[in-house]
Formats: sequence, structure tokens, C-alpha cells
Amino acid sequence: MGNFLIGIGALLILAGVAFKYGLLGWFGHLPGDIRYEGDNFVFFAPFGSMILISVVLSLLLWLFNR
Repeated sequence: MGNFLIGIGALLILAGVAFKYGLLGWFGHLPGDIRYEGDNFVFFAPFGSMILISVVLSLLLWLFNR
């Protein structure tokens, strides 16, 4: 369990660095991502990006569990 938590923490740190330096500029701009801006309201639902991330993580977990 400890190694799993360390791995998740390392992945979160890498994701944070990637977002900070703009390495994931595509996130939120894929087809299927919904963004609505009203006068005093912004709604953002990254459905396309979340589906892509879900597929990639599912494939990685499938490969590691083989």
C-alpha cells in the first residue's frame, strides 16, 4: 500500500509540474469539452479530456496487472 501511495504522489507531482509549465495545453480543448461563459458565470466540463485520460489510465493499469 505504501508503494502505491508513493507512486500516486509522484504522478500528481509530475502532473502539477506539467500543468504549471504548459506541457498539457491540450487539456480542456479537445472535442467534447464544454465551456460556457456568461456575464458572471463560467461553466467548464472537460468530458473529452476525461474520457481520453480514462482510456489511457485503463490501458496502463491493464498492462501493469498482466
